[in-house]
Amino acid sequence: MSSQISFEDLPLSRFHIRTVFSGTGGQFSDGFVLGIIGIAVSMAAGPLQLTAIWMGLLGAASLAGLFLGSLFAGPLADKFGRRKIFAWDMLLFAGISASQFFVSSAEQLLVLRLLLGLVLGFDYVVSKSLVTEFAPRRYRGRLLSVLAAAWAAGYVAAYLVGFVLRDMGPDAWRLMLALSGVPALLILPLRLGVPESPIWLMARGRGDEAMAIIRSKFGPNVTLPAAAPAPAKKRGNFSELFSPRWRKNTIVGCVFYTCQVIPFFALGTFSPRVLEALNVQDKFVGGLVYNVLLMVGALLGLLIIDRISRRTFLVGTFYLSAVGLSALAYGGFGPMGTILAFGFFACVLAAAVNLEFVYPPELFPTHLRASGIGLAVASSRFGSAFATFLLPIAVQQLGVHTALGVCVGVLIIGGVVCQLFAPETSKEDLSGVTPEGGPTSHPQPTFATDGK
Repeated sequence: MSSQISFEDLPLSRFHIRTVFSGTGGQFSDGFVLGIIGIAVSMAAGPLQLTAIWMGLLGAASLAGLFLGSLFAGPLADKFGRRKIFAWDMLLFAGISASQFFVSSAEQLLVLRLLLGLVLGFDYVVSKSLVTEFAPRRYRGRLLSVLAAAWAAGYVAAYLVGFVLRDMGPDAWRLMLALSGVPALLILPLRLGVPESPIWLMARGRGDEAMAIIRSKFGPNVTLPAAAPAPAKKRGNFSELFSPRWRKNTIVGCVFYTCQVIPFFALGTFSPRVLEALNVQDKFVGGLVYNVLLMVGALLGLLIIDRISRRTFLVGTFYLSAVGLSALAYGGFGPMGTILAFGFFACVLAAAVNLEFVYPPELFPTHLRASGIGLAVASSRFGSAFATFLLPIAVQQLGVHTALGVCVGVLIIGGVVCQLFAPETSKEDLSGVTPEGGPTSHPQPTFATDGK
């Protein structure tokens, strides 16, 4: 009889790679949507008669939609599964993206940006949950970091597309916005072939369906530990997330995610304006350097995510990015030094963004995973939407140095909270996550795919 292997200890296969790649479409599109809006809005200011307040609203709209979408998606995905949303949400996203080409008012664009964010909020939750629950433990960090790299690639591609299209005429901003639907359509056929998560099925008491998927995709010798069944609900998922058992993990997930993305989105969305306020004359070249180093940071994060502990990576990148941003705000290095400091900040924070895809799924058990991810994403998007709305106003009213100083404070808060409370999760078995993190043991029976 051939030896058996645990589902979470499988070697890397083509199916794993295909599943991860199918998740990149939503992340690339999200990066593109959030990256392109700063350039597009600056070009649309005349045609749509945008004030500073309207520019802030449009910059923050998709983030606000993400807040709502991720809140709704979590409980739905935990109750009804990940696969249906994962399979079809990109088709809806592509249709909304194309509609941006035809807007004639700021109000219309605001509604579409909110809807795009709503769809992306759903995709954030189900993509992270589904890809995490298929990823082998040994490769989990690197596979999920591919999603982070795809997000960074979309964000950088948005800047490059904006740079190329900005001289194509007064309606170039329309094309910039509409193009975000293209990667979503390209990835759709791959998504249709991804089945439901066996770990979720097992947690819902549907072991036969879970084993059928594992047998079909990985062969007859793969076993899956029987997850503890989801408890009978005496309270909602969000209430359980803040129960004494899971409260610390929930707070860490929300705080780390929020403190990372507030400076990331606030500065990234309006990087040309920030560089201009710092007396960098060629703000588009400065922004290009920023975005290239953003991509470099994402790739560096992918390479090291499984080589150091989650806690070390998490805490260290908070403090390093705070140092880089402090140098940018108060260093007075001149235009080139300012660009390099901005790039260092982008590189470190982009490496840390890998943790947004890896760490939250490891903080929560299967029956709460999507809800926990959704709450963390919602918290981060509320904070980043608020910061993105306020940044252009704060730069105008208080000055760029004060605005950047607040972002430095946010990074330091994130570092301190994580240093005090963040658990180590890199060795977690997803079918038995504990509040403390670390390796878990499983006294439960093991289900094999031979039907015995």
